[in-house]
Amino acid sequence: MEAIAARVGISAAALYRHYAGKYDLFRAAVLALGQLLVDRTDGVGTDDAAAKLDRLVDALIDVTLDNREAGGLYRWQARYLRAEDQSVLAGQLLLVNRRIQQPLIAIRPSLASSQRWMLSAGVLSVIGSIVDHGARLPAAEIRALLAVAAYAILAAELPEPGDAFPRPVAWRIFAQDAGAYEALLHASMVLFSDRGYWETSMAQIASVAGIPVSGIYRYFPRKCEILATGLRRAADRVSAQLSPILGAFTDPRPALAALMDAYVAMSFANPELAAVYYTERFNLTAADQTLLRNVQRSTIDSWVRLLTAARPSVTPPQARFLVHAAMALVIDLGRMARSADSEAESAYAQACVRKLMQLTVFG
Repeated sequence: MEAIAARVGISAAALYRHYAGKYDLFRAAVLALGQLLVDRTDGVGTDDAAAKLDRLVDALIDVTLDNREAGGLYRWQARYLRAEDQSVLAGQLLLVNRRIQQPLIAIRPSLASSQRWMLSAGVLSVIGSIVDHGARLPAAEIRALLAVAAYAILAAELPEPGDAFPRPVAWRIFAQDAGAYEALLHASMVLFSDRGYWETSMAQIASVAGIPVSGIYRYFPRKCEILATGLRRAADRVSAQLSPILGAFTDPRPALAALMDAYVAMSFANPELAAVYYTERFNLTAADQTLLRNVQRSTIDSWVRLLTAARPSVTPPQARFLVHAAMALVIDLGRMARSADSEAESAYAQACVRKLMQLTVFG
């Protein structure tokens, strides 16, 4: 609280007159962002469903651009909210999704409820993706890119739930039954995702891994070493997918499609990794942050080169925004699919995500 007060040029005592503690300030910031989405999508009433959808997309893009620096709070840090406050945020996002779905019902009445949810969540994901990276373009150009991607998603012909969907082979990056070292990495990444890095203790990691606390120090001298090892391995695995796929294709479009398929399969098999990357990489040493950022940038550069080769009208900076948007779809729609009751439901969700990714990057 003292650091926050100093940043805005007031005393800590003055800040405490408005907020009882850091949690109250955090709660207010996160819920205020959610309320902005609610407020900006209110009052766009019109009898024309297509016009209403246009206004909703414009409003969502505007509010996200206006809050690009802070939007990651509700996307990535909402797990720190208490249960009653998480319910408030969930209600805000539920309302925004339903506002997107309402004109969709009129425009595309044949869509099943699950498909409408996939499309509305996809629109929010693509637009919200700009808070996850620092790539730069003029605001008007960002608006145009996001709008085109959003409309491509809203018009998507999703696969039918009953269809069979072949999937690339994927596996867990960390296997809890492959020895103490792997069990430690597996337990750590799951706990970092569920609880947060600072809220996870070495004792909790040891308990989940099924070893004594002293056993951790045979492999990792500090907790940040566990985080660095886990994130480096995940980044290396994504990067390693490039070589065999690029070697198998000469055409950039099917090569990029194959990379997206593999990325979806790996992300669904390891759902905790993206959340840990976006929320906890700042707890790494400066050297580890730089290494991880360079590996990720190299992977995205490869996707960008393929996309600009497949779509010469798209510039590299524009392609970078589209690649980030496609990756965000995997993360956000993967969260929705975590509650899938069966392998078939998970396969259907992956098929939908692959379809929406392709529409986002290829148009």
